[in-house]
Amino acid sequence: MEHGPFAPEQLPSLKKRDWTLLVQGANLHDDRARALLDRFRFIPDARLDDLMISYATEGGGVGPHFDSYDVFLLQVHGKRRWRFGAQRDLTLKPGLPLKVLQHFDPQEEWVLEPGDMLYLPPHIAHDGVAEGECMTCSIGFRAPSTSELSGHFLYHLAERLSEADERDGQVSPRYKDPAQPAVGNPAQLPPMLIDRVGSILAGLTWNEKDVASFLGTYLSEPKANVVFDPPRRALNEIRFIARVKKSGLRLDKKTNLLYDGMSYFMNGEQEPLPPTLKKWLPELADRRYLEGKRFVTLSGDSSMTALLHEWYCAGWIQVDEIV
Repeated sequence: MEHGPFAPEQLPSLKKRDWTLLVQGANLHDDRARALLDRFRFIPDARLDDLMISYATEGGGVGPHFDSYDVFLLQVHGKRRWRFGAQRDLTLKPGLPLKVLQHFDPQEEWVLEPGDMLYLPPHIAHDGVAEGECMTCSIGFRAPSTSELSGHFLYHLAERLSEADERDGQVSPRYKDPAQPAVGNPAQLPPMLIDRVGSILAGLTWNEKDVASFLGTYLSEPKANVVFDPPRRALNEIRFIARVKKSGLRLDKKTNLLYDGMSYFMNGEQEPLPPTLKKWLPELADRRYLEGKRFVTLSGDSSMTALLHEWYCAGWIQVDEIV
């Protein structure tokens, strides 16, 4: 197995058997891939992950494996034979760069042709092998582990506590133990320390608002490899408004925009959702575009136009060229 990016000449010949190329996050780079991913928005955006394209020549595949999340496998070109089943033994072959099952015991088998789709719940073992040249789109969903959610939430909570102290001009109290006696075993972890820190941690509390704040920022945070491209020649705000009135605007294919009743979460940043934003932001988030006619009815709000222009300059939203 090799990781890209690859130059065209590095790829094997299309006439060679038994190889496959996986392109992850295709929706971040191609508008058509983004449009296909949007067809799966009957699942909340907070759970929708990405669209991966798998290209393979005759016999190509990655071997029997399982995923820890829901996945839709949509055949878009050629044929692929899928074998799958709900087996208990999920032992992996040691020493491989991919998580390939050591023992594979499929119960069903189907050949997918263009337009066919297979849904697999988490931990269903499966193996797809190309019958001739083929291409498959894999639509995956986020399913963070309990340990991942817990760790990120506690980090988020600690950041919020620190920000609250700075905002209120307070200094966070530090650990102290004036009653700690002199010890004869200095390397031993003091029971008083364990007890005191345990009491501090037990005193940490959070509410539904804290959980929503964490989920909104965490689930809207772009992946580490995502880079936004600002416009080469950005329109000033006046010309931006005129352009949007005619052509409308849309979220950039890399942009994540979530909201709840109190806040909106734009690419990992949380901001309050005042009544003026409630008039249009949920609509933009749900539809991922705002028509020119709709923008005209809202453009009298200078705070709205200024915010959208700021997002446009950052590359978070796109304005179509007028043809």
